[in-house]
Amino acid sequence: MTIISTAIDTGFPPALLHACVAQRLAYFESHTIAHPRLKEVSDLSLRTIAEPAGASFVFIYGASGVGKTTLRRRLEQKLTEAALVRAVLAPGSIPVAGIEAIAADAKNFDWKNFYVRSLMALNEPSINHKVDYGTQGIYRNLLGELIIQPKTVNANLRIALENALRHRKPDIFFIDEAQHLGKLASGRKLQDQMDSLKSLANVTGVLHGLLGTYELLSFRNLSGQLMRRSIDIHFRRYYASDPDDVRAFQSTLLSFQRQMSVLEMPDLVGNWEYCYERSLGCIGTLKDWLTKALKDALDEDVHTVTLKHLENRAWSAFKCRGMLKEIVEGEKQLSEEESDIRSLRMALGLDADGSNRSDEPPSAKSTGGSKQKVGQRKPKRDAIGQLAS
Repeated sequence: MTIISTAIDTGFPPALLHACVAQRLAYFESHTIAHPRLKEVSDLSLRTIAEPAGASFVFIYGASGVGKTTLRRRLEQKLTEAALVRAVLAPGSIPVAGIEAIAADAKNFDWKNFYVRSLMALNEPSINHKVDYGTQGIYRNLLGELIIQPKTVNANLRIALENALRHRKPDIFFIDEAQHLGKLASGRKLQDQMDSLKSLANVTGVLHGLLGTYELLSFRNLSGQLMRRSIDIHFRRYYASDPDDVRAFQSTLLSFQRQMSVLEMPDLVGNWEYCYERSLGCIGTLKDWLTKALKDALDEDVHTVTLKHLENRAWSAFKCRGMLKEIVEGEKQLSEEESDIRSLRMALGLDADGSNRSDEPPSAKSTGGSKQKVGQRKPKRDAIGQLAS
Protein backbone atom coordinates (compact mmCIF):
# COMPACT_ATOMS: atom_id res chain seq x y z
CA MET A 1 0.00 0.00 0.00
CA THR A 2 1.33 3.45 -0.89
CA ILE A 3 2.24 5.55 2.14
CA ILE A 4 1.29 9.22 1.97
CA SER A 5 3.55 11.31 4.18
CA THR A 6 4.33 14.95 4.76
CA ALA A 7 7.61 16.79 4.21
CA ILE A 8 8.44 16.82 7.94
CA ASP A 9 9.29 13.10 8.26
CA THR A 10 12.43 12.49 10.30
CA GLY A 11 13.59 9.63 8.09
CA PHE A 12 13.41 5.89 7.49
CA PRO A 13 13.25 3.26 10.26
CA PRO A 14 16.86 2.54 11.37
CA ALA A 15 16.21 -1.22 11.19
CA LEU A 16 16.10 -0.90 7.40
CA LEU A 17 19.89 -0.56 7.36
CA HIS A 18 20.07 -4.24 8.29
CA ALA A 19 17.45 -5.33 5.74
CA CYS A 20 18.16 -6.75 2.31
CA VAL A 21 18.49 -4.53 -0.76
CA ALA A 22 15.02 -5.44 -2.03
CA GLN A 23 13.33 -4.38 1.21
CA ARG A 24 15.26 -1.10 1.42
CA LEU A 25 14.44 -0.29 -2.17
CA ALA A 26 10.76 -1.27 -1.72
CA TYR A 27 10.46 1.11 1.24
CA PHE A 28 11.69 4.05 -0.81
CA GLU A 29 9.49 3.14 -3.78
CA SER A 30 6.37 2.94 -1.60
CA HIS A 31 7.05 6.25 0.14
CA THR A 32 5.20 9.13 -1.48
CA ILE A 33 5.88 12.71 -0.47
CA ALA A 34 2.77 14.89 -0.22
CA HIS A 35 4.56 17.87 -1.73
CA PRO A 36 2.74 21.22 -2.14
CA ARG A 37 1.76 20.80 -5.79
CA LEU A 38 0.34 17.32 -5.20
CA LYS A 39 -1.64 18.54 -2.18
CA GLU A 40 -2.93 21.58 -4.08
CA VAL A 41 -4.23 19.56 -7.04
CA SER A 42 -5.54 16.82 -4.74
CA ASP A 43 -7.60 19.29 -2.69
CA LEU A 44 -9.00 20.92 -5.83
CA SER A 45 -9.89 17.53 -7.30
CA LEU A 46 -11.67 16.42 -4.12
CA ARG A 47 -13.75 19.62 -4.06
CA THR A 48 -14.64 19.11 -7.71
CA ILE A 49 -15.66 15.49 -7.15
CA ALA A 50 -17.81 16.52 -4.17
CA GLU A 51 -19.64 19.09 -6.32
CA PRO A 52 -19.13 18.63 -10.07
CA ALA A 53 -21.97 21.09 -10.81
CA GLY A 54 -23.45 19.07 -13.65
CA ALA A 55 -20.15 18.09 -15.27
CA SER A 56 -19.72 14.65 -16.81
CA PHE A 57 -15.91 14.76 -17.01
CA VAL A 58 -12.98 16.01 -15.00
CA PHE A 59 -9.89 16.40 -17.18
CA ILE A 60 -6.63 16.32 -15.20
CA TYR A 61 -3.75 17.36 -17.43
CA GLY A 62 -0.05 17.28 -16.74
CA ALA A 63 3.37 16.53 -18.15
CA SER A 64 4.52 12.94 -18.38
CA GLY A 65 6.15 12.17 -15.03
CA VAL A 66 4.52 15.01 -13.09
CA GLY A 67 2.83 12.51 -10.75
CA LYS A 68 -0.69 11.95 -12.12
CA THR A 69 -0.79 8.27 -11.15
CA THR A 70 0.34 9.18 -7.62
CA LEU A 71 -2.41 11.79 -7.55
CA ARG A 72 -4.98 9.18 -8.53
CA ARG A 73 -3.82 6.87 -5.72
CA ARG A 74 -4.00 9.71 -3.22
CA LEU A 75 -7.53 10.59 -4.34
CA GLU A 76 -8.60 6.96 -4.11
CA GLN A 77 -7.20 6.80 -0.58
CA LYS A 78 -8.96 10.00 0.52
CA LEU A 79 -12.29 9.04 -1.06
CA THR A 80 -12.17 5.57 0.48
CA GLU A 81 -11.46 6.98 3.95
CA ALA A 82 -14.34 9.45 3.60
CA ALA A 83 -16.79 6.71 2.59
CA LEU A 84 -16.42 4.38 5.57
CA VAL A 85 -19.89 5.29 6.88
CA ARG A 86 -21.46 4.80 3.47
CA ALA A 87 -19.96 1.31 3.27
CA VAL A 88 -22.14 0.30 6.23
CA LEU A 89 -25.32 1.94 4.90
CA ALA A 90 -24.86 0.76 1.30
CA PRO A 91 -22.77 -2.44 1.29
CA GLY A 92 -22.83 -2.81 -2.50
CA SER A 93 -21.42 0.61 -3.25
CA ILE A 94 -17.78 1.56 -3.65
CA PRO A 95 -16.46 5.13 -3.33
CA VAL A 96 -14.09 5.12 -6.29
CA ALA A 97 -12.86 2.88 -9.09
CA GLY A 98 -10.74 3.21 -12.17
CA ILE A 99 -8.48 1.67 -14.75
CA GLU A 100 -5.57 2.59 -17.00
CA ALA A 101 -6.49 2.95 -20.65
CA ILE A 102 -4.37 0.53 -22.67
CA ALA A 103 -2.84 1.84 -25.88
CA ALA A 104 -4.32 0.22 -28.97
CA ASP A 105 -2.24 -2.48 -30.67
CA ALA A 106 -3.89 -1.65 -33.99
CA LYS A 107 -5.55 1.51 -35.31
CA ASN A 108 -8.64 1.34 -33.12
CA PHE A 109 -9.00 1.54 -29.36
CA ASP A 110 -10.02 -1.80 -27.85
CA TRP A 111 -13.42 -1.11 -26.27
CA LYS A 112 -13.96 -4.76 -25.37
CA ASN A 113 -10.81 -4.69 -23.26
CA PHE A 114 -11.93 -1.39 -21.73
CA TYR A 115 -15.35 -2.75 -20.73
CA VAL A 116 -13.98 -5.99 -19.27
CA ARG A 117 -11.27 -4.28 -17.25
CA SER A 118 -13.77 -1.67 -16.02
CA LEU A 119 -16.07 -4.43 -14.80
CA MET A 120 -13.15 -6.03 -12.99
CA ALA A 121 -12.28 -2.69 -11.38
CA LEU A 122 -15.87 -2.45 -10.13
CA ASN A 123 -15.55 -5.90 -8.54
CA GLU A 124 -18.32 -7.30 -10.71
CA PRO A 125 -18.83 -10.82 -9.28
CA SER A 126 -18.50 -13.85 -11.53
CA ILE A 127 -17.77 -11.71 -14.55
CA ASN A 128 -16.86 -14.75 -16.68
CA HIS A 129 -20.30 -16.23 -16.05
CA LYS A 130 -22.30 -13.04 -16.53
CA VAL A 131 -21.37 -12.12 -20.08
CA ASP A 132 -24.60 -13.12 -21.80
CA TYR A 133 -27.19 -10.56 -20.78
CA GLY A 134 -30.17 -12.02 -22.61
CA THR A 135 -28.92 -11.59 -26.18
CA GLN A 136 -27.60 -14.05 -28.72
CA GLY A 137 -24.04 -14.30 -29.96
CA ILE A 138 -22.12 -15.63 -26.94
CA TYR A 139 -21.46 -19.31 -26.28
CA ARG A 140 -18.72 -21.73 -25.24
CA ASN A 141 -16.98 -24.37 -27.34
CA LEU A 142 -16.35 -27.98 -26.31
CA LEU A 143 -13.23 -26.96 -24.39
CA GLY A 144 -15.21 -24.48 -22.35
CA GLU A 145 -13.58 -21.48 -24.02
CA LEU A 146 -15.71 -18.38 -24.42
CA ILE A 147 -16.65 -17.63 -28.04
CA ILE A 148 -18.02 -14.17 -28.75
CA GLN A 149 -19.46 -12.81 -31.98
CA PRO A 150 -17.92 -9.36 -32.59
CA LYS A 151 -21.24 -7.69 -33.48
CA THR A 152 -22.75 -8.33 -30.05
CA VAL A 153 -19.91 -8.40 -27.52
CA ASN A 154 -19.44 -4.65 -27.08
CA ALA A 155 -23.18 -4.02 -26.71
CA ASN A 156 -23.48 -6.74 -24.08
CA LEU A 157 -20.45 -5.60 -22.14
CA ARG A 158 -21.59 -1.99 -22.36
CA ILE A 159 -24.93 -2.90 -20.75
CA ALA A 160 -23.09 -4.86 -18.07
CA LEU A 161 -20.84 -1.89 -17.31
CA GLU A 162 -23.79 0.52 -17.13
CA ASN A 163 -25.53 -1.77 -14.65
CA ALA A 164 -22.36 -2.16 -12.58
CA LEU A 165 -21.81 1.60 -12.39
CA ARG A 166 -25.42 2.18 -11.34
CA HIS A 167 -25.13 -0.50 -8.66
CA ARG A 168 -21.70 0.44 -7.30
CA LYS A 169 -22.38 4.21 -7.38
CA PRO A 170 -18.75 5.40 -7.26
CA ASP A 171 -18.17 9.12 -6.71
CA ILE A 172 -15.87 9.04 -9.73
CA PHE A 173 -14.53 6.51 -12.22
CA PHE A 174 -10.93 7.24 -13.19
CA ILE A 175 -9.38 6.53 -16.57
CA ASP A 176 -5.61 6.92 -16.25
CA GLU A 177 -3.44 7.47 -19.36
CA ALA A 178 -6.66 8.57 -21.05
CA GLN A 179 -4.79 10.00 -24.03
CA HIS A 180 -4.63 6.40 -25.31
CA LEU A 181 -8.32 6.73 -26.18
CA GLY A 182 -7.25 9.02 -29.00
CA LYS A 183 -5.00 6.51 -30.78
CA LEU A 184 -7.24 6.47 -33.85
CA ALA A 185 -7.02 7.14 -37.52
CA SER A 186 -9.40 10.11 -37.85
CA GLY A 187 -10.77 13.05 -35.88
CA ARG A 188 -14.33 11.90 -36.41
CA LYS A 189 -13.61 8.64 -34.61
CA LEU A 190 -12.17 10.62 -31.70
CA GLN A 191 -15.48 12.47 -31.49
CA ASP A 192 -17.24 9.09 -31.42
CA GLN A 193 -14.96 7.96 -28.58
CA MET A 194 -15.88 10.90 -26.41
CA ASP A 195 -19.57 10.68 -27.30
CA SER A 196 -19.55 7.08 -26.12
CA LEU A 197 -17.91 8.01 -22.81
CA LYS A 198 -20.23 10.99 -22.39
CA SER A 199 -23.31 8.83 -22.83
CA LEU A 200 -21.89 6.32 -20.35
CA ALA A 201 -21.47 9.09 -17.79
CA ASN A 202 -24.94 10.50 -18.53
CA VAL A 203 -26.96 7.26 -18.33
CA THR A 204 -25.21 6.09 -15.14
CA GLY A 205 -24.86 9.47 -13.43
CA VAL A 206 -21.23 8.67 -12.59
CA LEU A 207 -18.58 11.35 -12.95
CA HIS A 208 -15.60 10.23 -15.07
CA GLY A 209 -12.09 11.47 -14.38
CA LEU A 210 -9.67 11.42 -17.32
CA LEU A 211 -6.01 11.73 -16.35
CA GLY A 212 -3.39 12.14 -19.03
CA THR A 213 -0.78 14.22 -20.79
CA TYR A 214 -1.44 17.41 -22.70
CA GLU A 215 -2.59 15.25 -25.62
CA LEU A 216 -5.92 15.19 -23.76
CA LEU A 217 -6.44 18.84 -24.69
CA SER A 218 -7.62 17.75 -28.14
CA PHE A 219 -10.42 15.76 -26.47
CA ARG A 220 -12.07 18.62 -24.62
CA ASN A 221 -12.02 20.89 -27.71
CA LEU A 222 -14.06 18.51 -29.88
CA SER A 223 -17.36 20.30 -29.24
CA GLY A 224 -18.89 23.14 -27.28
CA GLN A 225 -21.11 20.69 -25.41
CA LEU A 226 -18.11 18.68 -24.25
CA MET A 227 -16.34 21.82 -23.08
CA ARG A 228 -19.46 22.85 -21.15
CA ARG A 229 -19.82 19.45 -19.46
CA SER A 230 -16.16 19.15 -18.44
CA ILE A 231 -13.89 20.63 -15.78
CA ASP A 232 -10.18 21.26 -16.37
CA ILE A 233 -7.55 20.74 -13.67
CA HIS A 234 -3.93 21.48 -14.52
CA PHE A 235 -1.33 19.47 -12.59
CA ARG A 236 1.67 21.61 -13.45
CA ARG A 237 5.33 20.99 -12.74
CA TYR A 238 7.53 23.19 -10.58
CA TYR A 239 9.05 26.27 -12.24
CA ALA A 240 12.63 27.35 -11.50
CA SER A 241 11.59 30.95 -12.19
CA ASP A 242 9.18 30.92 -9.22
CA PRO A 243 10.90 31.30 -5.81
CA ASP A 244 8.03 29.50 -4.04
CA ASP A 245 8.33 26.60 -6.47
CA VAL A 246 12.08 26.42 -5.89
CA ARG A 247 11.58 26.22 -2.13
CA ALA A 248 8.90 23.53 -2.54
CA PHE A 249 11.15 21.53 -4.88
CA GLN A 250 14.07 21.75 -2.44
CA SER A 251 11.80 20.70 0.44
CA THR A 252 10.69 17.68 -1.56
CA LEU A 253 14.32 16.77 -2.27
CA LEU A 254 15.07 17.00 1.45
CA SER A 255 12.20 14.60 2.18
CA PHE A 256 13.44 12.14 -0.44
CA GLN A 257 17.03 12.18 0.81
CA ARG A 258 15.79 11.48 4.36
CA GLN A 259 13.98 8.38 3.14
CA MET A 260 16.99 6.79 1.43
CA SER A 261 18.11 3.94 3.69
CA VAL A 262 21.87 4.47 3.46
CA LEU A 263 24.39 5.11 6.26
CA GLU A 264 25.11 8.69 5.19
CA MET A 265 22.28 10.95 4.06
CA PRO A 266 22.74 12.04 0.41
CA ASP A 267 23.01 15.75 -0.37
CA LEU A 268 20.23 16.10 -2.95
CA VAL A 269 19.38 19.64 -1.83
CA GLY A 270 22.96 20.73 -2.44
CA ASN A 271 22.56 19.50 -6.03
CA TRP A 272 19.01 20.77 -6.48
CA GLU A 273 19.72 22.56 -9.75
CA TYR A 274 21.00 19.39 -11.38
CA CYS A 275 18.06 17.43 -9.97
CA TYR A 276 15.67 20.04 -11.35
CA GLU A 277 17.44 20.17 -14.70
CA ARG A 278 17.18 16.45 -15.40
CA SER A 279 13.68 15.98 -13.94
CA LEU A 280 12.26 19.12 -15.61
CA GLY A 281 10.56 19.99 -12.33
CA CYS A 282 8.38 16.84 -12.44
CA ILE A 283 8.29 14.95 -9.13
CA GLY A 284 7.25 11.64 -10.67
CA THR A 285 10.25 11.72 -12.99
CA LEU A 286 12.48 12.74 -10.07
CA LYS A 287 11.24 9.84 -7.91
CA ASP A 288 11.88 7.25 -10.64
CA TRP A 289 15.36 8.65 -11.20
CA LEU A 290 16.24 8.64 -7.51
CA THR A 291 14.98 5.07 -7.14
CA LYS A 292 17.39 3.89 -9.85
CA ALA A 293 20.29 5.82 -8.30
CA LEU A 294 19.50 4.36 -4.87
CA LYS A 295 19.46 0.84 -6.30
CA ASP A 296 22.92 1.34 -7.77
CA ALA A 297 24.26 2.59 -4.43
CA LEU A 298 22.71 -0.34 -2.55
CA ASP A 299 24.05 -2.86 -5.06
CA GLU A 300 27.52 -1.36 -4.65
CA ASP A 301 27.12 -1.47 -0.84
CA VAL A 302 28.39 2.11 -0.43
CA HIS A 303 27.52 4.53 2.36
CA THR A 304 25.50 7.04 0.36
CA VAL A 305 24.05 8.06 -2.99
CA THR A 306 26.55 10.32 -4.73
CA LEU A 307 26.32 12.79 -7.58
CA LYS A 308 27.97 10.14 -9.75
CA HIS A 309 25.07 7.77 -9.10
CA LEU A 310 22.66 10.50 -10.16
CA GLU A 311 24.64 11.28 -13.31
CA ASN A 312 24.76 7.63 -14.34
CA ARG A 313 20.97 7.37 -14.19
CA ALA A 314 19.98 10.83 -15.46
CA TRP A 315 18.23 11.55 -18.75
CA SER A 316 20.51 12.99 -21.41
CA ALA A 317 20.33 16.72 -22.12
CA PHE A 318 19.02 15.90 -25.61
CA LYS A 319 16.16 13.84 -24.22
CA CYS A 320 15.36 16.51 -21.64
CA ARG A 321 15.14 19.19 -24.32
CA GLY A 322 12.77 17.05 -26.38
CA MET A 323 10.55 16.35 -23.39
CA LEU A 324 10.61 20.00 -22.33
CA LYS A 325 9.50 21.15 -25.78
CA GLU A 326 6.38 18.98 -25.60
CA ILE A 327 5.64 20.15 -22.06
CA VAL A 328 5.95 23.85 -22.90
CA GLU A 329 3.67 23.47 -25.92
CA GLY A 330 1.03 21.85 -23.72
CA GLU A 331 1.38 24.47 -20.99
CA LYS A 332 0.82 27.24 -23.52
CA GLN A 333 -2.55 25.77 -24.44
CA LEU A 334 -3.68 25.98 -20.80
CA SER A 335 -2.24 29.42 -20.10
CA GLU A 336 -4.40 32.54 -20.37
CA GLU A 337 -2.63 35.47 -21.98
CA GLU A 338 -3.82 39.06 -22.15
CA SER A 339 -4.25 38.64 -25.91
CA ASP A 340 -6.68 35.76 -25.29
CA ILE A 341 -8.79 37.94 -22.99
CA ARG A 342 -8.82 40.83 -25.48
CA SER A 343 -9.79 38.50 -28.31
CA LEU A 344 -12.68 37.08 -26.26
CA ARG A 345 -13.98 40.52 -25.29
CA MET A 346 -13.84 41.76 -28.88
CA ALA A 347 -15.71 38.68 -30.09
CA LEU A 348 -18.42 39.39 -27.49
CA GLY A 349 -18.71 43.03 -28.54
CA LEU A 350 -17.03 44.34 -25.37
CA ASP A 351 -14.24 46.87 -25.15
CA ALA A 352 -10.99 45.00 -25.55
CA ASP A 353 -9.37 46.63 -22.49
CA GLY A 354 -12.54 46.65 -20.37
CA SER A 355 -11.98 50.34 -19.51
CA ASN A 356 -15.14 51.77 -21.08
CA ARG A 357 -18.19 49.72 -20.32
CA SER A 358 -21.73 50.85 -21.05
CA ASP A 359 -25.11 49.56 -19.92
CA GLU A 360 -26.60 50.37 -23.32
CA PRO A 361 -26.69 47.61 -25.97
CA PRO A 362 -24.41 48.14 -28.98
CA SER A 363 -26.12 50.05 -31.80
CA ALA A 364 -26.60 48.57 -35.23
CA LYS A 365 -23.93 49.25 -37.80
CA SER A 366 -24.49 52.56 -39.59
CA THR A 367 -25.08 52.50 -43.32
CA GLY A 368 -24.83 56.29 -43.70
CA GLY A 369 -27.05 59.20 -42.63
CA SER A 370 -28.30 59.90 -39.14
CA LYS A 371 -28.71 57.14 -36.55
CA GLN A 372 -32.27 56.08 -35.69
CA LYS A 373 -33.44 55.05 -32.26
CA VAL A 374 -34.86 51.55 -31.95
CA GLY A 375 -38.60 51.59 -32.86
CA GLN A 376 -38.59 55.11 -34.39
CA ARG A 377 -40.26 55.27 -37.79
CA LYS A 378 -38.54 56.83 -40.75
CA PRO A 379 -40.28 60.03 -42.04
CA LYS A 380 -40.99 58.54 -45.45
CA ARG A 381 -43.27 56.00 -43.84
CA ASP A 382 -45.75 58.74 -42.84
CA ALA A 383 -47.13 58.92 -46.40
CA ILE A 384 -48.13 55.30 -46.41
CA GLY A 385 -51.95 54.91 -46.37
CA GLN A 386 -52.70 58.60 -47.17
CA LEU A 387 -54.81 59.60 -50.17
CA ALA A 388 -52.90 61.09 -53.03
CA SER A 389 -53.68 64.76 -53.67
